[in-house]
Amino acid sequence: MSGFSDLYISGLDFFKDRLDPSSYLLGIPAINNLTHLEFTCPVTFFVGENGTGKSTLLEAVAVNLGFNPEGGTKNYSFSTYDSHSDLCDAIRLVKGCKSPRSGYFLRAESFYNVATAEEEYSKGTGGRPMHYHERSHGESFLALVQETFLGNGIYLLDEPEAALSPQRQLTLMIEIMRCAKAGAQFIIVTHSPVLLGFPDATIMCFDGGSIKPCTYEETDSYKITKMFINNRNQILEQLFKEE
Repeated sequence: MSGFSDLYISGLDFFKDRLDPSSYLLGIPAINNLTHLEFTCPVTFFVGENGTGKSTLLEAVAVNLGFNPEGGTKNYSFSTYDSHSDLCDAIRLVKGCKSPRSGYFLRAESFYNVATAEEEYSKGTGGRPMHYHERSHGESFLALVQETFLGNGIYLLDEPEAALSPQRQLTLMIEIMRCAKAGAQFIIVTHSPVLLGFPDATIMCFDGGSIKPCTYEETDSYKITKMFINNRNQILEQLFKEE
């Protein structure tokens, strides 16, 4: 991907001994077996089955960077439920020579709370009110990206497809490319075969007890979606076959 600037985060180190031996985090194979992870391009995807540690690691990176665990910018200090893990204290980020000028941690599951905070914060700045709650979930989610994300920033997205239709996921890809070309870095947790098709992105798979790079065609999101589309009737017949 020529023309992209240096990365703000080039890797992370995990220090297992900083966690309590009884920590549930050590029961997640991909986390337990992690020592070092490298980021080599502006857009990195975390993929894998539910419960493999993708969102947990992304949250740890976000908190380590100073973001609110529920999402938002580094200026957000609200909390509706303190549930983040202590993994953030057990990792060390390997940072580049430049600091990002902007950033955002965007979680689909807590976006309602973030949208509420956005509206409240905008009232105190004298700027244009956001009014995210006057739009649909997907529209407000995408509008926040279009209005807030800039170049020269670090952006962490947790399952953004949960708020977006396939068509709007394509729009999100355009926004990601716009920012990446202007020097931004993205780390994204996703199950979306659409988003995973982003050109030249790194895909890190959390399945199989370790975190390892894989190709687009090797992801379960791609393989299962392709199999279902090509064999829908046979699969549905087998799924709902009476015993």
